[in-house]
Amino acid sequence: MTKARKLSSPVLVAVVGFVIVAVLVLRALTALDWDATVFVGFGEEATPTRAYAEERLGEVFLRVGHGHDGKFFFVQANDPWLVEPVENAEVLDLPLYRSQRMLYPMIAGGSGLLGPEQIVWGLLATNLVAIALGTWGTAVVAQRMGVSPWLGLAFTFNIGFIGALTVSGAGILAAAAAFWAVAALLDGRSYPAIVLLAAAALTREVMLVAAVGAAWWLWKQGRRRLAVATALIPASVVGVWALYLYFRLDVDQESVGVVGLPLVGLAKAVPQWMGDPVALLAGFGMIMMLVLYTRQVLRSHSLLGWTFFGFVPLAILFTEKVWVNWFDFTRVVAPIITAFVLLVFVGSGANRGTGADSRTEEPSSEPLPL
Repeated sequence: MTKARKLSSPVLVAVVGFVIVAVLVLRALTALDWDATVFVGFGEEATPTRAYAEERLGEVFLRVGHGHDGKFFFVQANDPWLVEPVENAEVLDLPLYRSQRMLYPMIAGGSGLLGPEQIVWGLLATNLVAIALGTWGTAVVAQRMGVSPWLGLAFTFNIGFIGALTVSGAGILAAAAAFWAVAALLDGRSYPAIVLLAAAALTREVMLVAAVGAAWWLWKQGRRRLAVATALIPASVVGVWALYLYFRLDVDQESVGVVGLPLVGLAKAVPQWMGDPVALLAGFGMIMMLVLYTRQVLRSHSLLGWTFFGFVPLAILFTEKVWVNWFDFTRVVAPIITAFVLLVFVGSGANRGTGADSRTEEPSSEPLPL
């Protein structure tokens, strides 16, 4: 391997991304006397999860208000198989909805074998590893599409993934699996891709749109049987877990309240952005990006673009609850942010006659490191 190829290795890109994020995390931990609960997202006003955590951990770092998703994943990681479903249901705000997102807390909790103190660190460590894996996978995708693998850092520095890291969200792991699925399909490895898409959906159920998007691209390529398998297998896996939850949790199905009529939530959120320059900039920036992303996907017909295109109609349906806070909507559609960066560079390369997405229909000659 030449020196130039070593310097453009996807593994090197992943290492660089991991080191940068790890240094930032270490700085935060040293400033707070190595209290890893700062990354969980316990809230002062979230009484059930706060009491649950303090009973098992003692004093924890508390955020203003109700906190964030990590506090629920902490509960799930302590009992990922719902051995004590009644106790979990009393702590989780939306038991069926939360429990559907099972893979991240299961990994962080060692499938239920780790204790509460280890789980706090497990949540953080899992996301750090997921950032490295996601950066690696994105770098592989970039390389397969004919552009620099250093664009894999678009995963590392994605504002949505950074936000998820600070609150132990599941979005990083889900996206890492999805980007590796794209890499596998570009390399002609269909069945590993399907497994990865199923893993992404078990981490965040909304990632089923990635399976549908990839299936749609395969269908357009004439690979009909593979397209059906790519859509149905991840959906079936999620369905089986949902059936398990149905029998384990004796609660009614909750209404999550994150989707509604098209553009209504966005229209209600815009006036509230006016008093917050950051929200205003992020909100209109996100709207512009979704429009440009749609244009780029329709022009390029790339696998990467179609895989995450489903987030565009979802964004149109998001309620005010999602759109009002930039910290929330950037995490929800985070995969599109990274995919958009790659598509922009692929498009500019194609305009110069290089960097076109020429490997989307044929397997790569270089083996994929799966």
